[in-house]
Amino acid sequence: MVEYRIDRRSGVATYLQIVQQTQQALRLGLLAPGDKLPTAREVVEATAINPNTVLKAYRELEREGLVEARRGLGTFVRKSLGSAPADSPLRGELAEWAARARAAGLEKDDMAAIFTAVLEEQFAPPQAPTATHASAASPAPAASPAPTRGNSV
Repeated sequence: MVEYRIDRRSGVATYLQIVQQTQQALRLGLLAPGDKLPTAREVVEATAINPNTVLKAYRELEREGLVEARRGLGTFVRKSLGSAPADSPLRGELAEWAARARAAGLEKDDMAAIFTAVLEEQFAPPQAPTATHASAASPAPAASPAPTRGNSV
């Protein structure tokens, strides 16, 4: 079962934190189709947030087709996300990198910034050649200098 951790200083709405943490658990294989999410009461007791916030998060997950509410039974996972199991060797490599980065003095936000920048580079759409690249390949004819005022011969 997933345990939600709410960071009140993050600037991210509480219900979105629940949605994001559920999505992450689905991506990592920590939650699978058929699994039951904690009840709103259980989440409220563990996090001291408003029950309506939990219900809003669960409605958003339901709208996305990830979970379904079964009256009187609870909320259940309908489908999984991604294919990166929590025990993936890549996760171990990333954990080693994070440990080295921390030992080198990087803070959590620094590591997140580096990781996000690398992700952006890896998933950036391919760039079409720009005009500067095209002109370097086939130089344009030299233009004559523009006349200047007061310099007539």
